[in-house]
Amino acid sequence: MPKFTDGVADAIYNSLADGTPCLVGTVSPEGYPQISPKGSVMVHEGTKLAYWERSHRGARTNVESGSKVMVYYRNPDRAVDTPQGAAVRAYGTARVVAEGPERDAIMAKVVQKELDADPGRKGAAVIIDVERIENLRGENVGE
Repeated sequence: MPKFTDGVADAIYNSLADGTPCLVGTVSPEGYPQISPKGSVMVHEGTKLAYWERSHRGARTNVESGSKVMVYYRNPDRAVDTPQGAAVRAYGTARVVAEGPERDAIMAKVVQKELDADPGRKGAAVIIDVERIENLRGENVGE
């Protein structure tokens, strides 16, 4: 499994505060793509991504269907922390964790602005097993 560099992990975690939330691409069971901004994306255990899913529609339904996902991060102001093009694409398979210690561990790391948008904490953690991390040229940039 590829590993995220510390610079990329920091950039992704701070993407909402920097005004550049990550985009998460999912595919419906019917094959339709969907792009959703997610302000809570974080590197989890060095080789995975995670985010807080407070919607119970669209992207969550797509993830529950088992389709592949792509997370896109880009911020030219963080070029020193990120690969060529100041962008990262991470590909993998996601799963929804609606309860238990794994969900709670992700929720404990979610940025406050995202938690404030879910005052009842009815969301779920989504954990992505990342298979590859690339720059805009399609070159591997994981450690």
